[in-house]
Amino acid sequence: MPELPEVETMVRGIRPFVAGRELIGVRKCRCPCRPILFEPALPTVVRRVVGRTVLAVTRRAKRILLELDSGDAFVIEPRMTGLMLLGDPPDAGHLRVEWQFAPDREINSLWFWDRRGLGTVRLYRAEELIQRLGPDKLGPDALVMTAHDWRSRCQATSRAIKVALLDQRLAAGIGNLYASEILHLAQVDPARPANTLTRREIDRLAAANRSVLAEAIRHEGSTLGDGTYRNALNQAGDYQNCHRVYQRAGELCPTCARAKICRIVQAQRATFYCPHCQK
Repeated sequence: MPELPEVETMVRGIRPFVAGRELIGVRKCRCPCRPILFEPALPTVVRRVVGRTVLAVTRRAKRILLELDSGDAFVIEPRMTGLMLLGDPPDAGHLRVEWQFAPDREINSLWFWDRRGLGTVRLYRAEELIQRLGPDKLGPDALVMTAHDWRSRCQATSRAIKVALLDQRLAAGIGNLYASEILHLAQVDPARPANTLTRREIDRLAAANRSVLAEAIRHEGSTLGDGTYRNALNQAGDYQNCHRVYQRAGELCPTCARAKICRIVQAQRATFYCPHCQK
């Protein structure tokens, strides 16, 4: 599932080709598979956006935003298998939406591709965006959280720290993969109640969060065994080659070389950790 590094990579990939462009059309592609959620109805979307300019391409947690000069914004949530593409898709059969721009450059279309059909595309007015994705719905972006942010938010919950990390109201953007990687680098037991972490542990958590997310973005995200995630030009990321614990159960820990990686289930999600490094 695309998490913060993958979505940030998509945003950085499409921004130079989309920001500042005039929209001349939006269409839903013919797809024989499960339809994605697209709101409002296409005729309404076309009426509101054709002739408008994309002022900015941004990210909010795990969502891509195309912000228009009208104040409206497309909010695209990739979920499990969604991709934002400029180049050839993994296959044409799962293309879902095309944004068409005035033909003044080599690339004049942006595509949303989704194999499983779980992604969503919504057009929000400015007030709707605040209601749905404002500060009372999402916590601070994980990419810019400080140690002070982490302390205040961890102290407010007794949930296991791994479970708390997946709460988008605590830290927006972190998902299951990077939560395991962050906790391993921070040397924190994923089952520890968040409000029992010491100041030193939270400082390590804040530093590990910055390090893991920044490194994953440099590597353009993780393309796992199913090969689903691709960047905007349909190229694989390679941070999966840097994973320390995720999906490495039974392997010797690359950090300490003294214990094997364990797998447990927390809140119905797999957690990977080293019992020696993360006592």
